[in-house]
Amino acid sequence: MAGDTEAGRSEHHADASIRTVDGVMVRPIRPEDAGEVLTVQRAAFVQEALTYNDPQMPVFTQTKEELEAELHDNLGFVAERGQRIVGAIRAVSDRDLLLIGRIAIAPDQQGEGIGGMLLDAVEGRGWSVGCREAELFTGSHSDANVRLYERAGYRERERVGQGDGTAQIFMRKQLRADPASTSTEA
Repeated sequence: MAGDTEAGRSEHHADASIRTVDGVMVRPIRPEDAGEVLTVQRAAFVQEALTYNDPQMPVFTQTKEELEAELHDNLGFVAERGQRIVGAIRAVSDRDLLLIGRIAIAPDQQGEGIGGMLLDAVEGRGWSVGCREAELFTGSHSDANVRLYERAGYRERERVGQGDGTAQIFMRKQLRADPASTSTEA
């Protein structure tokens, strides 16, 4: 599982929403994180912009003020290594559906299991507020994202063509009280 250490250990704090694994702490996202999260998301999405030939993706045009406002009622998390935010995930509840958006991992931290840790955390938080299913989306040329989401138990629900040979892939997963129970080994 992405969130476990090599020895299979993880430290859980009294506040179940804060976890430390392999030197990475996962905690709820806050409006005051907006500046650092904006930096991480822009760095993380450079390869996506190149892949889709789209330098005007919303991750690049969103302002700090817009992000601060978005984070006020967000169920998301950040991952920190030391004093540095190295990953972020955002989500909102729509009745019993958890809508997950903008998973961003700093380029030098990708492949370290941080995305899986953030997914586990947000799924658990979604469950705690009454969500029983989660949905996210990615682009059809984002193979690494699709693999991550499939390993985490997401399955393609819908593919929406964008008119340029690409598609948005919407994926869903049934949530459980223990989000790790549906994830599989990479």
